[in-house]
Amino acid sequence: MAESTRLVDLVSARVGRALDEQRDRLLAISPDLAPFDQYARDLLSGGKRFRALFCYWGWQSVAGRSGSFDPLAEGSRQTTAEAIVTVAAALEIFHAAALVHDDIMDRSDTRRGRPAAHRRFESLHDESGWVGDRGLYGTNSALLLGDVLLSLSDAVFDEGLALLDPARARIVRQEFHTMRLDVTAGQYLDVHEETAWPSIDESEHLVRAQRVIVFKSAKYSIEAPLVIGALVAGASEAQLDGLRSFGLPLGVAYQLRDDVLGVFGDPGVTGKPAGDDLREGKRTVLIASARKSLAPGPRQLLDELLGDPDLDEEQVQMLRATLTESGAVAAVERSIDRHVHRAKAALEATPLSPSARNQLLSLADTVSRRVA
Repeated sequence: MAESTRLVDLVSARVGRALDEQRDRLLAISPDLAPFDQYARDLLSGGKRFRALFCYWGWQSVAGRSGSFDPLAEGSRQTTAEAIVTVAAALEIFHAAALVHDDIMDRSDTRRGRPAAHRRFESLHDESGWVGDRGLYGTNSALLLGDVLLSLSDAVFDEGLALLDPARARIVRQEFHTMRLDVTAGQYLDVHEETAWPSIDESEHLVRAQRVIVFKSAKYSIEAPLVIGALVAGASEAQLDGLRSFGLPLGVAYQLRDDVLGVFGDPGVTGKPAGDDLREGKRTVLIASARKSLAPGPRQLLDELLGDPDLDEEQVQMLRATLTESGAVAAVERSIDRHVHRAKAALEATPLSPSARNQLLSLADTVSRRVA
């Protein structure tokens, strides 16, 4: 636990330095760019740092380090440790960029208890008395903020790779590229399912929702950070296969938990309005499972209400009851348990550092049982 806490502190400090360097460049261009710096800092000051933690423990599971963790100490071993902190920081910055873009696509009002970036730019437009459409200004500005964060994540990632030998750096860079392609493809499939579902055969809804989970979240949130960390340490094929076999099912469990929280989560804990996924019309595994079990009448009502941005609290409660009574919530909970069990079994069979394996097993419980 102390090592994870230290890692989170080091990653946060590295993110802060990257933002400082970017701020100097932005403000040298124009003081009008100050909101880019402030909104980025606010977004990156929060979060659970799961991607950084999985990246680090993927590295540690192969490197087998022990004792005090100090990436700034002299020596080749600590140079690799500094690389993993830098790479982990880049993953967190990339995640922030993805959140900015995701909130635009989902028309979300909040993120981590604050207004989403595009909403903050809308408010800035209003407060400044500027002309033109506030919504368009907010969307366009937030898109560019996300792009700036993508660029920053790439720059920080390259700084980490520069601490590795070139051959290993190329392999790590390819995994980073694959992760970015997968999550972008998954994000599009998520958007696509929200509009294309009426034209798709009912028998395909669940498997298509599961595909979105794999590429939008499971690979990106857990599998890829794990593998990137392991590759930095020079993992063998057996270790990589084992970590992938652990990371993918755990990533699915992670997103299934997120889907449940998107409907039933406490806004005071999640930082997002109650039932947000219902208003956004998310065609999740939870929804697909419910539709398979519901009678025609309740299923039609679910379809009519899902995606209505003006759902009131009474309608949200009604949809929650419908999902629960359909058996879908219980089915998703069982699926979470199965995926976590599969992940843990894969990890136990993989040749990894015992201490890192224990930390990864603990993280598996944390991400699958979380309430935010």
